[in-house]
Order: sequence, then C-alpha cells, then structure tokens
Amino acid sequence: MASASNFLVSEAHLVSDEARKQKAERTKSLGSPIQLPGKALQLLLRDGEAWVAENTAVVRRIELETGKTLQLYKGHTAPVTSIAFWDRPNGGGPVLISGSWDKTIKLWDTSTKDIISSTDAHSDFVKALFVFPTLQLLVSAGSDKIARLWDLAHHELGKPLKCVASISSHTRPVECLDGQATSATTAVLFTADTMGIIKFWELSKEDLTLWRCSPKGELNYHRTRINDILYGSGHLWSASTDETVQIIPDPSVDTQPAQGKRLAPINHPTAVRCILPLSVTDLGEPYVLTGAGDVIRVFDVSSPSEPELISEMDAHWHDVTALRLWVRQFSGDDGRRRVEPWIVSASLDGTLRKWRLTELLNPPPAPPKSETPINPASDGFQMSEEEERELAELLDSDEE
Repeated sequence: MASASNFLVSEAHLVSDEARKQKAERTKSLGSPIQLPGKALQLLLRDGEAWVAENTAVVRRIELETGKTLQLYKGHTAPVTSIAFWDRPNGGGPVLISGSWDKTIKLWDTSTKDIISSTDAHSDFVKALFVFPTLQLLVSAGSDKIARLWDLAHHELGKPLKCVASISSHTRPVECLDGQATSATTAVLFTADTMGIIKFWELSKEDLTLWRCSPKGELNYHRTRINDILYGSGHLWSASTDETVQIIPDPSVDTQPAQGKRLAPINHPTAVRCILPLSVTDLGEPYVLTGAGDVIRVFDVSSPSEPELISEMDAHWHDVTALRLWVRQFSGDDGRRRVEPWIVSASLDGTLRKWRLTELLNPPPAPPKSETPINPASDGFQMSEEEERELAELLDSDEE
C-alpha cells in the first residue's frame, strides 16, 4: 500500500505538471523557440550558430537565424554534458571537444564530424570542460571529484589525450570550471563543486608537457551546489542552488582577505542554474542576466554592492539551463549590414529561445494566465518513468 507521503508527492507532481502544461501553451511562441529532440545540458554560440550538448548523447549544431539543424555529432553512448572549442594554431579548422556521462572526452573535426580522439578521462561522469586557448591546454572536471589537465599542443591524431596534471582536493563532484591565462606559461584556474566550495589555483608549465597546480585559496560563500561560474572584468561570478548569485572581487589578485571582500548576494526565489554578466562580454555593460526556475532576470550591477532588479521575463515553462550572448549580424532595410545584441536561452522545456537584449531590459506585458482551474487528475503533461529518472539524475545525483 502506498504511504501517505508518496501520495502527496504524486499530487504535487500532478499539480506541477498541469501548471507547466498551461504555461507551455501561454509561452509557446515567445522567443521564436527552436524545438530540440532532447534537453540542452550546455550551450555555446559561435559564428551565428548554436552548439548544443544534449541528453540524447549527441552534440547538435544549429543555425540560429533559421533554427535548422546543420550537423549532428554522434559517438557518445550517454548524455553529453559539456562542450568546448580548440582552435588549432596551425589552421585546419576548429576542433569540437565534448564530455559525457560515458566518462570520455572526444575531439571532433567540425567539418567532417569525424572523431579524431577519444579519451577515457574520468572514473565517473564528465561534468565540465574548459580550454586555455593560448596555452593549448584543456581542463576537465568530473563526478569523481577530480579535475584533470590535458595537453592539446602535442596531441597525435587518433590517439587519446595525455594527462599532464590533476587536482584531487575536492570532496564532492566538480561541477564548474573557469580561468584565464596570465602569461605564456601560467594561468589561474577556478574549480567549483556541489558542496558550494570554489578553489582557485595557479597553473604553471614545468617542462614541455607537465604542469604544476598550486593551490591559492578557497571560497565558501555558497551553502550548496554551484551550477555556474564566470571569471572576468575583475570579478568572479557564481550561481548556486542555494538561490543566490555571488559577485567576488578578483580573489586571484589578493588572496588573503578574499573572504572579507564578498559583495551583497543577489537573492532569487529558487535555485540559480546559469548567469551571464554582460561585463565579461564584448558589450561591457553593467548588467547580469540570471536563469532561476523558468524566469530570466536582469540586474543592474553598476553598483555591485547594491544590485538592482530591473526586469523579469517569464521565458520558458521549465528551468533555464544556459544564457549566451549572440551578436546578431543582419541586413537592414537600406541594405546596410547591422549588428544587434541578442540573448539565447536554453531550457529543460526542450527549446532554445532568442531575445533582443532591449526586450529583456524592457519586457512586454506577460501573457494572461488561463482561468481554467488546475485539476491534478486531468491529463496534463507527463514525463515517462525513464525521463523522470534521467532528469532526477541530471539535476540531483550530485547533491548527495
């Protein structure tokens, strides 16, 4: 016999599913949605194209103007969680790098879709990838609590990547990476885990292939899982399941008082899954966009100690997982080439959506809500048991 608690959970799920069904109808045309066969676990934009890491075990290449799928990169045997690019210094076109639940890192020729390298990289899910372009160095992070450095400069076609260093001081899965080269042989790296700890490191090249990872500090501003970090313009930005965004003046510059430098957190009503500080982009604007629940929010951080909420966009009917800047180029009515900043969002509702930045700064009135009462017993949107289990693993497995 089912317990009362299980029955209540089922009722709550039915109510939630029905609410999402109604919201899906209200928002079905917002942001010129591009429908995906699966869920976007990571999104990168490059030259007017979206590159999507999907839970369907593929990387999808999409033309943003038309929404047309241009290429599929098939070879992983489990959801693809992370992607990055490596622009080879000797030409030959960009290389796509992907990490997956199948514990491998794969390198792809972007023109032919051929796998040019496959590496058994971690003993558990690969969760994040980051490339230092000028150093030709790849960093990967996994649910095995380890971050590893991989040599791209001396990679041989068809062979696995060579690991040149590893970091094993985290006690929980490493979820996010970011950093910046500081010279031709050094860099600063940030690693963030599901306990809410951010560690930062100085990377230094020891010889032709080996690297040293020297710990420089630790930040523990968050109470739980960190979902996104970005480093640039003199700050480290982090988003967490603890419902906050933290803005930290560059801790790599002065590590000793870093804990005392935290600015006021930006609070949200639910977990924050992604952030986009426009100050770290070519726009250099004093705004940060956040994805928390199914809403995109814009904050004015021209005074970082007093962030101001300036708009909310009810953008999706399920959680927003990524926000990216798209500098759209198009021909105007006069035939002249024009440039306009747009934002592309990805969501667990299975869509990418496109927004003029001006529209997000000044959103139109929200569509009216349906007057139809929510009936938990009605035939609402339902995920299969397998989909429910996969989504739970994607979002919650690392919380333990």
